[in-house]
Amino acid sequence: MTPPHPGPLAGARLLTSPSVSPAVVRELERITGRPASSACADEPFLYVGDALPGALRNPRLLWFHSVNAGTDALLASGPWPAGALLTRTVGRMGERIAQYTLAWVLAECQSVQEHTAQHSGELWRRIPSELVAGRTAVVHGTGRIGSAVAGLLRACSVRTVGVGRTPREVPEGFDRVVLAGSREETTALAEARWVVSTLPLTDATERFFDDTRFRAMRGATFVNVGRGATVDLPALEAALRAGTVRGAVLDVLPDEPAGPGHPAWRLPHTVITSHSAGITADEDVVADFASCWEAVTDGRTPALAVDTVRGY
Repeated sequence: MTPPHPGPLAGARLLTSPSVSPAVVRELERITGRPASSACADEPFLYVGDALPGALRNPRLLWFHSVNAGTDALLASGPWPAGALLTRTVGRMGERIAQYTLAWVLAECQSVQEHTAQHSGELWRRIPSELVAGRTAVVHGTGRIGSAVAGLLRACSVRTVGVGRTPREVPEGFDRVVLAGSREETTALAEARWVVSTLPLTDATERFFDDTRFRAMRGATFVNVGRGATVDLPALEAALRAGTVRGAVLDVLPDEPAGPGHPAWRLPHTVITSHSAGITADEDVVADFASCWEAVTDGRTPALAVDTVRGY
């Protein structure tokens, strides 16, 4: 994750993908002090976009800044050019995903779907509510997004248990953190009212949520705001039908988009929300690129740099 040397970067061309809006392109030009182009270059270049075309996966690439937070698709599309820096856009995604998660937690406790159904049927029947305070949420992933989710839930007096792959100090927002695969994780899953996944997709997290983890739950609601392929969908379906998982809210799926007839639409007690929890805004792209540019031109590795070997 060594940043490109300020010397070569000073003369590098700025390329942008067609998906980048004209307003963002103008800001990128202002920040870098050079015009943007969409054409391939025979000289060193930096690229801003959502995908890296095969023709640009070459040694002339100094730096790619992704307009998205997830970079697994980028890294899975082909070998990453040696020495090229990869950074990503996070922006206020943690805040958005935290609000999304809390919204579904509160909607469940306030029986929003049931009340909506009663309204449609002109039915008057009192439905008791459930308090979130004192319940336990287990959040897999203790990085920026996981911490934001835990922090907002904790503000509502929800006990928050983080699950991480390596020992570390307890990040902000969590009451405690346990190791993935440990007995403590199994115990936490059994105690959880909600299990939230913010995991990225790597070799280590593919189908992370399997029969073993779903069977360890005792009626928790499962919320996935990370990556779809971290979940074994047949295992989730079996758990939903058995009742070890009470319900599921899936913002992501292994295969997207889910067209008519996709098996995920038939999962019982499940809501799918079309990868909408943390949509990146133009201002997020500009702000995060600017902070990365400041670091790179100062010879520092940006905080938003991605380890291309680990995948995050």
